Amino acid sequence: MKLTHLRDFLAVAEQGGLRRAARHLGLVQPAISRSIRELEHELGASLFERSNSGMVLTPVGKAFHRRTAAIQLELERAREEVAQMSGVATGTVWIGLSTAPHVAMLPRVLEPYQRRYPDVLLKISEGMFPAMESEIRDGSIDFYVGPLSEELLNSDFKYEKLFDNNRLVMARPGHPLSKARSLTELVNARWVATSVTANYEAELYPVFEKHGLPKPKIAVQAHSALTMITAAASSDLLAMLPQQWLGFARSTRLLKHIALREQLVAPAICIVTRSSLPLTPAAEHLADLFRRAALNQGHSPRARNR
Repeated sequence: MKLTHLRDFLAVAEQGGLRRAARHLGLVQPAISRSIRELEHELGASLFERSNSGMVLTPVGKAFHRRTAAIQLELERAREEVAQMSGVATGTVWIGLSTAPHVAMLPRVLEPYQRRYPDVLLKISEGMFPAMESEIRDGSIDFYVGPLSEELLNSDFKYEKLFDNNRLVMARPGHPLSKARSLTELVNARWVATSVTANYEAELYPVFEKHGLPKPKIAVQAHSALTMITAAASSDLLAMLPQQWLGFARSTRLLKHIALREQLVAPAICIVTRSSLPLTPAAEHLADLFRRAALNQGHSPRARNR
């Protein structure tokens, strides 16, 4: 099996047809057809079937595609690592950030990183660990920074605790509950919420249960900070956000902090990488910048493996 076989297979799978794959690769269609036939003969299985829309992966083809895509990604990472170690700072780094590092850490990280690696494309996805777990596992996303539910981790991942965190309740200016001073006064409120686990209820419910209060009413489940801010700023929904959002709320005046007596502990902010392979030099430099930015949050990082 040759690397060109894998390249051609991925092109057909991703482009959905022989002609489109040939055009994508700058080759002639008969060469792509021959390559796919040779690969199927070597594997002893059909990888594609024809449909009205083009070439569709068979069940065997889908399984082979998962493995082949991972191989291609690792080869690309290997090329980038060699180039970066040789002084050619090119390639791509893809990271996942939750809302807290977006607000508190990215502004400290971005400019020095671009000075060091001006020709490296930085891709940033917003979200929580569960939404990015598979991409971190297969290496599509280099690392994640954000809150973490530790019971989700297994030997596929390595994590470091960067700092402990707290949450604040935010509401639109003029909210009827803006003068509340206890979580007890918010038991009948409606909330927009997100979660560090696959269960969106796991973000708010434990906070209320810890204080002996009934479960809050979650009216909107958000998957981005923009959704949470928009929902809270344009309605009577409350949002429980990391404390790093306080500066943003004050500067934009979109949200107002409801100052409660209770301390609302948030999951610690962590950095998560794969256990199996190290980061490329460019990705590792970026991870180090996030570690340094964490020191400004008032807590020293503490390393741990799972």
